[in-house]
Amino acid sequence: MFKSIDEQLSIIKRGVLEIVREEELVEKLKKSINTQTPMRVKLGLDPTAPDIHIGNAIPIHKLRNFQELGHTAVLIIGDYTAMVGDPSGVNKTRPQLTQEDIDNNAKTYLDQIGNILDIEKTEIRYNSEWFKDMKFTDVITLASKMTVARMMERDDFSKRYSSGVPISLHEFIYPLMQGYDSIMVKSDIEIGGTDQIFSLLVGRDLQRDANMKPQVALTTPLLEGIDGNKKMSKSLGNYIGIYEEPKEIFGKTMRISDDLMRKYFELATDMAIKEIESTLSEHPRQAKIVLGKAIVSRYYDDEAAGKAADEFDRIFKEHKTPDDIPQITLPSNEDGKHKIWIVKLLVDHGFASTNGEARRLVSQGGVSIDDKKHTDPAQEVDIKSGMILKVGKRRFAEIVITH
Repeated sequence: MFKSIDEQLSIIKRGVLEIVREEELVEKLKKSINTQTPMRVKLGLDPTAPDIHIGNAIPIHKLRNFQELGHTAVLIIGDYTAMVGDPSGVNKTRPQLTQEDIDNNAKTYLDQIGNILDIEKTEIRYNSEWFKDMKFTDVITLASKMTVARMMERDDFSKRYSSGVPISLHEFIYPLMQGYDSIMVKSDIEIGGTDQIFSLLVGRDLQRDANMKPQVALTTPLLEGIDGNKKMSKSLGNYIGIYEEPKEIFGKTMRISDDLMRKYFELATDMAIKEIESTLSEHPRQAKIVLGKAIVSRYYDDEAAGKAADEFDRIFKEHKTPDDIPQITLPSNEDGKHKIWIVKLLVDHGFASTNGEARRLVSQGGVSIDDKKHTDPAQEVDIKSGMILKVGKRRFAEIVITH
């Protein structure tokens, strides 16, 4: 049995910015209830990076809402669209990935998505199923469905064109590919971030052209990173990864600005709206503790959330080093020390994913060894066994020199 239309809408509309068109959604819900047939709700993800952060997870959680309401969650792993690269919100052509990168990323995606969706009840499709067998004549037919003028309605394309930034022809194919996915899986609803609205609407157009009822387009907000400025992104280092340790998730949450708390509560937790309102009426620091625990609980459990909060208090109130810090090993030079470029030290041992991120951490004063800050990204440091590396306010490691 499905919930009533009003009950379903109250769940569906939480954290949603736009529904095209809401009256069509109501009609689809009505038909679903009357026929006791689940709607097919589509979300496409391109495995362009190995990890998912809580910003990426927003539309996945919305898909889970539909799944919990009894509808069919259709997750498309865009192993072919990833070869093109989604042009949404970017100011240059994305680098094309190798098939090996895409396959590896897809595997980690599914491992992490299993923390959110009921994978056994999720219809998982790869768009290589239909694109790999396409003939060139099929591609030409698909391309004929869209005009250049319509493509240039996209804000990111028009800005790049007016600025003289190159747009590769294959980027025009991307929204057509995403829209064609909607035909192949017969989607009733497609979920995407606000930067995806153009492609979602293309899906509606292509479905109409194929004599299908057009899908409802449902967009979720983009989440600012913990710096409170730009969209959450791993490359900018302002992310909270759903795969990170509880203490790391909690600690990063405590860094967000007070004015972003409501948005994080609504988009990154499962708390009821009334409970959120009550929490936000408390002192901002106390509210942020509740937020950090709620985010940790979402991906782990309440026990892990409590331990992460206790550890945070212990480190910051008592200025202590955690008890269970990991060790990293480095080979010894002849004098029993080890000399290494500080950027390489951070990247090699997982404290930064790229040299650029490591340079930023160092130059911003976020790296110290035995309580001595190092702020020169070009510096080589002499390391002795037993030294404590600290990155940011919460990440520690004991350095062991092997002989």
